[in-house]
Amino acid sequence: MLYQLSYRPLRAPHGGPDAALRRTIVPPSMGGVTQTAETTPETGQLTLRDVVAVLERMHPLDTAQSWDRVGLVAGDLDQPVSRIHLAVDPTLAVIEEARAAGADLIITHHPLLLRGIHSVATTTAKGVAVTELLVNDIALYCAHTNADVADPGVGQALADACGLTRTEALEITEGQELGRVGDLPAPTTLAEFARRLHENLPRTAGGIRVAGPADGAVRRVAVLGGAGDSSFDAVRAADADVYVTADLRHHPALEAREEASLTGGTPYLIDAGHFASESLWLPGLASRLMAELAGAAARLEVHVSQVRTDPWEFVLGASGPEQDPLSGPHTNDAGDLA
Repeated sequence: MLYQLSYRPLRAPHGGPDAALRRTIVPPSMGGVTQTAETTPETGQLTLRDVVAVLERMHPLDTAQSWDRVGLVAGDLDQPVSRIHLAVDPTLAVIEEARAAGADLIITHHPLLLRGIHSVATTTAKGVAVTELLVNDIALYCAHTNADVADPGVGQALADACGLTRTEALEITEGQELGRVGDLPAPTTLAEFARRLHENLPRTAGGIRVAGPADGAVRRVAVLGGAGDSSFDAVRAADADVYVTADLRHHPALEAREEASLTGGTPYLIDAGHFASESLWLPGLASRLMAELAGAAARLEVHVSQVRTDPWEFVLGASGPEQDPLSGPHTNDAGDLA
């Protein structure tokens, strides 16, 4: 898809003593429902400064990992905010979606400028993104590893999706709790656990990948949203039956399963996908922002992006838990995938 720059005038402050204005949260289309509340607003105008103050109470900047780049990326702290757009990634499609919705602020999990760049010319995607934000008067704020370590935050949202009710930190990194670990209310099989988790995740082309026997027993679960193949030592120390994370590379995953084969077969592995495992945080963030900000705003809407920023489009030859992966993809006589 090609993106063309589309500009709109800088918006003047808006609001006023309307009798009743709708405040809305729109969660992603993953089985959630739209939450709305009718209130009689005050006449105050919410500013970006107000929103940033709340975000930094929820997710303090000094709790981010040392390599991370979090906080306000673009925007004037005194600009008015009445529409907030939440997403996992600040992609061009997300920015266009926010612009079309009239958003004043985009809050994403992943940073736009994690690594240094030397130009914001529109000859690159980063440059187009920055230009679109600035010329359309849209602020951008990123809460990354400081949202991972928060409670509630990314890790706890994934733990909730796994059915864990009481959890503790998986590990302590740079003085911050990272990941969660806890016990299911009752034991289950690996296949059944994976099915239930899949039902609670947004649909993506890749689904989830599972390493371990379908009938393997699962009770203790470790989770780490996003890339997690550097935390196997912590998972083993937690005595987890299964580890739910994302971006599992071949060698670390294979070595983890090799080590497990010497100690009873666990931990089993579930790669839930980077986007899917971290998007679960967004509806809860929307609710918390409404609770913190709605009373101070003449008008406030918080929307969760409908753009799925998982980069994969389709998968061929995948096998289910009852299927022999060594048999290869099923084809008919014409060689077409069945």
